[in-house]
Amino acid sequence: MSITAQEPSPKPIPRPGDRVSFRQSWRDSMVVAKRNLLRMLRIPEVVIFGLVQPIMFVVLFSYVFGGSITLPGAGNDSGAYREFLMGGIFAQTVTFATAGASAGIAEDMQKGIIDRFRSLPMARGAVLTGRTFADLVQTAVILLVLALVALLVGWRMREGVVDAVAGFGLLLLLGYAFTWIGALIGLSVRTPEAATSGGLVWLFPLTFVSVAFVPSENMPSVLQPVAEWNPFSATVLAARELFGNLPPHYEAPDAWPMQHPALASLLWSILIIAVFRTLAVRKYKRAAS
Repeated sequence: MSITAQEPSPKPIPRPGDRVSFRQSWRDSMVVAKRNLLRMLRIPEVVIFGLVQPIMFVVLFSYVFGGSITLPGAGNDSGAYREFLMGGIFAQTVTFATAGASAGIAEDMQKGIIDRFRSLPMARGAVLTGRTFADLVQTAVILLVLALVALLVGWRMREGVVDAVAGFGLLLLLGYAFTWIGALIGLSVRTPEAATSGGLVWLFPLTFVSVAFVPSENMPSVLQPVAEWNPFSATVLAARELFGNLPPHYEAPDAWPMQHPALASLLWSILIIAVFRTLAVRKYKRAAS
């Protein structure tokens, strides 16, 4: 008697829109992230121009405006302001990645690339997750180069290595959170040009009505609570604490985020990711149906 071995039946291929496992979703996200990273490598101008603006801000605020901005307890010491400034420049740089995420997703929508992804048996959220991961890697590279430039103009990290790593981690987490806002904007407009404008127009008041460039006590009283409860401010102040860049004799305002900036920054970033990732994925699924 002979026994015929039966070949195992192949696993069914999931159809577009089917529920997939976390492992499959992660793998799909990494494939999309790799695609976007390869695209960035082939267009290095994206990273180069992404560095120009923060470097210009460092030079302008340090050497042009720095002498006219007084920090409490520091007098006219431009070196103290330069260290105070860098936390704000770092945070502004990571949040401005929002515009790139908006424009990139809007461009893929316009060219029909997103429609091709929709027809594939892959997790729906993987397209957006992969894109935001790729933007996070690009932001990390820009942040690294900017830190090297800051060291050249006199900025120093005066706390331990662990605190410095934690500071950069909070900055990148905020940048990642804001890319989800950019993803939602990119899915909501029709052209990359509109996405770029939509990704930047709200960032300027958010970053300037904060403690990024001047202490909140230097602002009009009506703007002080806005600046102190601004999620951007919490990350800026947390970075200053962890890098050891607080002004001499600094006293934090009474607002809770200013008293606990690292925890406030972490909570704000998690909240932004939870809210805007949900909205962006829902928007993507609705557009795909």
